[in-house]
Amino acid sequence: DRYRETDGAVGHDWCGTRCLILTTTGRKTGKVRDHPLIYGNYGDSFAIVASYAGAPKHPAWYLNLVAEPRVEVQVGADRFEATARTVEGEERAYVWKIMTETWPNYDEYTRRTNRVIPVVVLDRDRS
Repeated sequence: DRYRETDGAVGHDWCGTRCLILTTTGRKTGKVRDHPLIYGNYGDSFAIVASYAGAPKHPAWYLNLVAEPRVEVQVGADRFEATARTVEGEERAYVWKIMTETWPNYDEYTRRTNRVIPVVVLDRDRS
């Protein structure tokens, strides 16, 4: 709430990194939910990681955006609609490097789980 109220003045900078607010629609409930997440810049897009701190299951927000990839994003005062896509292969490896430079704990989280931690790119809708 404070992130929204202050256009990110409170909450954007966190523990030496930066956070955005991802808004998804519940795949089961249809409810709109906000999720503060660490992000990295990827060209004109933003990258996020569905790490769930290395838990054995994907976070609910990730399952929601797989079911409905149209999302809303807020980075600081900038709010926009975006389309989420999970990256794979060489692109995933490239974005993973960006994200581990942003938050080195992501590498530790991979050691806690057998699942492949999804890396998501949020492409701003241009329409």
